[in-house]
Amino acid sequence: MSYISGYDPDTLREKVSPTQCRDRLEEIGEQRSLPALLERVWLLKVLDRAEEALVVSEQSVRVARMAGTRKDLLRARILHATVLQALGKYSAAWQELTACAEEAEGQGWAGIGAFAHMHRGKVSYDDGDYEGARKDFKRALFLRQESGATEDQLESVLMAIDAADRRRAAASVAS
Repeated sequence: MSYISGYDPDTLREKVSPTQCRDRLEEIGEQRSLPALLERVWLLKVLDRAEEALVVSEQSVRVARMAGTRKDLLRARILHATVLQALGKYSAAWQELTACAEEAEGQGWAGIGAFAHMHRGKVSYDDGDYEGARKDFKRALFLRQESGATEDQLESVLMAIDAADRRRAAASVAS
């Protein structure tokens, strides 16, 4: 079940039902499986509980490192970086996402590479680097197309590219 009903065209944040997210968080409880940890991190993050999400995301990275696959570890690291972004730690998030994108692409994992580039673009976007954001969004679009992504996934990237273009144009007019 997807808790995302869309994306805000200005902030690029997920639109979710807080009630559904809180209910799911309660349902998961303190489960310690990697999928449950990752879901809990995301739910805490979208509920603006980034400090709590950070603790759980660090735990998910440890669990993935000990018991998961390389793909699991990359997903956990990417999610951890999105929590760093939510906390305003853009440099650390960008560095982590860069390493994840490079590893994913080096392994030929286009879907995970797209995920990393999309989120690195969002970090750049939040940090005011709209040109960098646009480059990452374009790379994410290419990788999503390569991996056979759904129309919704492609639409969200196209919306992000459009948002970066709008912000870039507004910034150049203002200067």
